[in-house]
Amino acid sequence: MARYTGPVCKLCRREGTKLFLKGSKCYTEKCPVDRRSYPPGQHGPAQARRRKQSDYALQLREKQKVKRIYGLIEGQFRNLFEAAAKREGVTGANLLVGLETRLDNVIFRLGLAPSRSAARQLVRHRHVQVNGEIVDIPSFRVRPGHEISLKASSREIAPVEASLAARTRPQLVEWLTLDEKNRVARVVRDPTRDDISADIQEQLIVELYSK
Repeated sequence: MARYTGPVCKLCRREGTKLFLKGSKCYTEKCPVDRRSYPPGQHGPAQARRRKQSDYALQLREKQKVKRIYGLIEGQFRNLFEAAAKREGVTGANLLVGLETRLDNVIFRLGLAPSRSAARQLVRHRHVQVNGEIVDIPSFRVRPGHEISLKASSREIAPVEASLAARTRPQLVEWLTLDEKNRVARVVRDPTRDDISADIQEQLIVELYSK
């Protein structure tokens, strides 16, 4: 499947905000977003001088920002939105819950990987188990009661140890529990909108896809 492999700092500059795509390096390195607060490319400074964006531009940028934060391509993101629209409840909140309960995001939230891309690698390389069975699909959706763990041979690999020891490790969210010693976690409940970053304006994404 296609995956962006270029410089991730360009993505942050394009969205005009830090997306923390490089994990702990985003905290320790001088960020290009701070040094060049305009989009990449020869027309970047001109775009930064524009004072007003259309409603469509605002909606598109919000969708692109969220898509890049979670590391999805357009087809995956659109499928998640369509599934969210079919479920009961608020479509925008359903979309964010669908993104948060992806296995790769859960591994990142547990602090077992420094970024979502690194978490995706852990899953793809068959280091992760759900209810005792290896799952190598990053988009696998976890549910309340699921037990998530690392294989016995993978519990002390260097990337996991470094991530757990990092000062910039994300704070554990309330809907997950973690036995750090044994590298075993459990999904206590589904996340709610209050558990998810307030920096996301999901209503703009709903408006975009509803056109």
